[in-house]
Amino acid sequence: MSLSSFFNKIEANRIEKSERSKSIKRREKLEKIVERFFFFCAFISVLSVITITFFIFVKGSPAIFKIGVLEFIFGIQWNPEAEIFGLLPMILGSLYATAGAILIGVPIGVLTAVFIAELAPEWIVKLVKPAVELLAGIPSVIYGFFGLIVIVPLIAKNLGGPGNSLLAVCIILGIMILPTIISISETSIRAVPKEYKEGALALGASHIKTIFTVILPAAKSGITAGIVLGIGRAIGETMAVILISGNAAIIPKSILKPVRTLTANIALEMGYAFGLAQEALFATGVILFIFIMLLNMILNAITHKAGE
Repeated sequence: MSLSSFFNKIEANRIEKSERSKSIKRREKLEKIVERFFFFCAFISVLSVITITFFIFVKGSPAIFKIGVLEFIFGIQWNPEAEIFGLLPMILGSLYATAGAILIGVPIGVLTAVFIAELAPEWIVKLVKPAVELLAGIPSVIYGFFGLIVIVPLIAKNLGGPGNSLLAVCIILGIMILPTIISISETSIRAVPKEYKEGALALGASHIKTIFTVILPAAKSGITAGIVLGIGRAIGETMAVILISGNAAIIPKSILKPVRTLTANIALEMGYAFGLAQEALFATGVILFIFIMLLNMILNAITHKAGE
């Protein structure tokens, strides 16, 4: 090798190292920019939660103390014209409606997920899964129209009463939470290692017994998470509930009686409320916020325990 070739090779190596160094610096700079962008997105999310929480508590807390904490939460009459604000009928309405939706939606949703993931032929899966996804995309007002035109008259005709009732709300909310529960539960069931199923079958267990004694317990963390999200959907639903519930601010003594939920109470009266009545509606938002936070904490603890 000649001396000029040797020096040319050294120069080429130097240029290559320089280019590699510049490339690494550009990559590091790009990574820092991306990391800062991700941090900015996370910051916006947290800031949004803090801002909304602050706004609700600032607008609603004074009314709670003006009315009286115990009187506001445990009062059984809601009459803005007389400045009587008792929230217990709406609190119980939300609890009853959510409990009914869980009783209807959870068993159907979990069993449907089991059918799709473990039992259904492929051609049926191709029909059922798009139907479930379509169910998730239907606007809530359409569910309300369906309940108003179909469910309410059926209840009135066969069970008596006005039809606009707690039962109608439970049925519609039970249907509305199905897509969330089915999708997440199915994913969790499919994520269970095949060795679990093969081991149970090898020990002589039937397919059905394997599903209920091995696969579902192994997937319970994901299934519980799906149920939690479904409950969140049920609690926060407004439009469909307004159309079919009857919206009577009374404690329902029967599933065939009208009911009003916390979200419906805010939506129905916020448009024309003023003064203390408006503040009481913001206070309703405070109670709803606290209620949902407590429920999420309980359900997350259950989910964490299930994951262990």
